[in-house]
Amino acid sequence: MGRLVYSMHVSLDGFIADAEGSIDFSSPPDDVHAAANAETRASAGLLYGRRLHEMMEPYWTDIATRDDVPAIAADFARAYVETPRWVFSDTVAEAPDGVTLVRRADARATVVRLLDEVDGPLHVGGADLAASLVDLVDEFAPVVFPVVVGGGRRFWPERVPFRLRLADQHVFDSGIVRQSWRRVD
Repeated sequence: MGRLVYSMHVSLDGFIADAEGSIDFSSPPDDVHAAANAETRASAGLLYGRRLHEMMEPYWTDIATRDDVPAIAADFARAYVETPRWVFSDTVAEAPDGVTLVRRADARATVVRLLDEVDGPLHVGGADLAASLVDLVDEFAPVVFPVVVGGGRRFWPERVPFRLRLADQHVFDSGIVRQSWRRVD
């Protein structure tokens, strides 16, 4: 049986993008990138909302075809294209090879079915998608960058209160911290 993990790069004050929509503050150093590579390789699937899909898909599938990129990026690109991917959107017209398109009305049923079918973690990315599935999330795993951006797009859903306990954390040499929070309730 699978488990749903919500993980994204986040500022210390809880934002996945700053007020201008930039994620430049969360460019990972090699040790954080290597951990993301391993996590992606171990994932049973990647579940993305439209915005994250549109950022990730063309970039990493292009990187996967090139030989002029750093080894750490090439490794992630290979892991990315080898991992099953789903995009949840009502506005994406068609999904590229390797991606399954799911309409938002079918999101919950699809994720519940996937959780029954897979063995291992399904990683959900995108604040809106994660918020719509918050009661299904087993683990919240922010990768916290030591920067305060002061506003922007929030990592944590605002609508539903829930209790968590810290299950694990890893501090990288750069000061970046990957946390693992599990549900108490």
